[in-house]
Amino acid sequence: MGVKGLMQLIDEEAQGSFKLTEQKNYFGRMIAIDASTQLYQFLVQVRSSGQGGPAQLLMNEEGEITSHLQGFFTRSARLLENGIKPVFVFDGKPPTMKGGELARRREIKEKAEMELADAEARMEKAVVGTDEHAEAVDEINKAQKRSVKVTKEHNEDAKKLLRLMGIPVVEAPCEAEAQCAELCKGGKVWATGTEDMDALAFATPLLLRKLNTPEAKKEPIIEIHLEKVLGPDGLNLSLDQFIDLCILCGCDYCDSIKGIGSKTALKLIREHGSIEEILKHIDRTKYDVPEAMETRLDEIRDLFANPR
Repeated sequence: MGVKGLMQLIDEEAQGSFKLTEQKNYFGRMIAIDASTQLYQFLVQVRSSGQGGPAQLLMNEEGEITSHLQGFFTRSARLLENGIKPVFVFDGKPPTMKGGELARRREIKEKAEMELADAEARMEKAVVGTDEHAEAVDEINKAQKRSVKVTKEHNEDAKKLLRLMGIPVVEAPCEAEAQCAELCKGGKVWATGTEDMDALAFATPLLLRKLNTPEAKKEPIIEIHLEKVLGPDGLNLSLDQFIDLCILCGCDYCDSIKGIGSKTALKLIREHGSIEEILKHIDRTKYDVPEAMETRLDEIRDLFANPR
């Protein structure tokens, strides 16, 4: 999930902290890439055309899924062709505080699986070429993507392929974005490449979004500098205040306060300086504060400030 509304907030309040660019400008740069989000993306997107029926994952002659391998191979080749040196970072064991977000994702997948079964049953009964058949196929395609599950085997296959290609693989002890940020802070890589904005809360000095967007979409890369985001011409916050802002916006470790979006969260942080002070002053009859924000705030902060 990342941090809700953070990119939009930066776009509105800290425009000088980022620029739009393209891959050729990173020739010779080593970049840590969040492989786990890439893996999920490939299993969702790399599929056959369907030819009138539902789109299918790519498979080899033994019936083993290869969509993720095709995705990693093609994308890695494109990065290398442009002179970029990728380092793919895979998730480790998630922190216990992420349990709520993971449970939410499981519920979405379970619901999608039920919708998939229903759509498949309707497709079987429908006549090929009719609107009813086409609608069922469309619903199947959507439900299949929502129900995608990344397995341990998918992860190991991808790691093996990348190592055979001579591309560095890092297995994070916990969150891949946190490990990418640590590599960047330590000067091991030049930037972090991920769509998840919480990489900034993990204090990566430089974040590249849209780095891995398919070339056909022709979307520019968004290069975000944390120092400028926090600076006087940006959000004008300390890193601790920025972490509090990210928690208020809503992150993987804690729900947001309903009714308080990213712009209001920034206003409150600037006015009160910290979540504790905000909770002392907001109208509790109007706003429902998540229990975790009340009782485990320091633990949530520590997951960003001192991750494994």
